[in-house]
Amino acid sequence: MHTVLRSASKTVVIGSDQPFCVIGERINPTGRRIFQDQLRAGDLSRIEVDVAEQVAGGAMVLDVNMGVPLVDEADLLARAVRLVQGMTDLPLCIDSSVVEALDAGLAAYEGKALVNSVTAEDERLQAILPLVKRYGAAVVALPNDEEEIPEDPARRLELARKVVDVATGRYGIAIEDIVIDPLAMPVGADTSLVMKTLETIALIKDELGVNMTLGASNVSFGMPQRHALGAAFLPMAMSAGLTSAIMDARTPQIVDAVKAADLLLGNDEWGASWISMFRARQGP
Repeated sequence: MHTVLRSASKTVVIGSDQPFCVIGERINPTGRRIFQDQLRAGDLSRIEVDVAEQVAGGAMVLDVNMGVPLVDEADLLARAVRLVQGMTDLPLCIDSSVVEALDAGLAAYEGKALVNSVTAEDERLQAILPLVKRYGAAVVALPNDEEEIPEDPARRLELARKVVDVATGRYGIAIEDIVIDPLAMPVGADTSLVMKTLETIALIKDELGVNMTLGASNVSFGMPQRHALGAAFLPMAMSAGLTSAIMDARTPQIVDAVKAADLLLGNDEWGASWISMFRARQGP
C-alpha cells in the first residue's frame, strides 16, 4: 500500500517496499523559547536554517508546526508553508491541533500534503476529515479517543480500525491516504511501553495494512543519550512494519540507523543509497 505525497514538483512514496520516509520534525516551536519569541515578533528567519539543516541531513518530508500561544496560528502557518515551499521541493506535513490553522496551511500549500493529525474522537473526526477530503491530502491518525490514550495494543488497533472505517466509509478518503500513528510513549515513564508500541505496529500491519508513522523522539524523552535510543528503536519499529517517522533529520546517528535498516530489510537495492550516502560525505 503506497501513500503518495507531493509538492509542486516532487513526489515521495511511503510504503513497506519503499525506503523509510524520514519526516523532519524541527520546524516546531515546542520547547524552543527563542524560536517562539521570534515567531511572535513575526520573524520567520529561523525556519530557513531549520529547512537547510534538515534537507542536508536527509529529510524526505518536512513537518511544519506553528503552534505558538498568543499568535494568529492560521496566518502564521500559511506564511510558514509558503516560505518553506519557496526554499525546498520536499513535500510537507501540515501540523496543527487547530482546525482553522490546518485549513489555512492546506490552502496555502501547493501539492498533496500530509495532515498531522486526527484522533479517533468523534468531534475531531467530524472537524478534520472533511478538510483532508476537500484538499485531497493524506492524514496521520492517532488511536486515542475521548476516554483514553490506551496502553493495550488491541485497543489501539480497535481505534485505528474506527478511524479507517469512518474516513473511508463516511468521507470517501482512500485507505492508502490514512497513516496510523501507533503511539510512541516514553520508555523512561514505563519500560514496557516501547514493546506495546511495537506490538501495535505489528497488529496494524497484519490487519489493516496501512502505512504508519510516529513521533520517534517521544520514545527517548527524559532519558540520557537520546540519540542512541532513537537509533536503536527505529530499526526495531521498521522490522515490525513502521514505514515513516517524524524524527530528527539533523542527527546522523539516527538517520544512519534508518538507512542501515533499509539496506538490511531489503529496501535499498544493491546498497546503492547506503554507498552513495557515504561517498557524498567523503567528498571529492
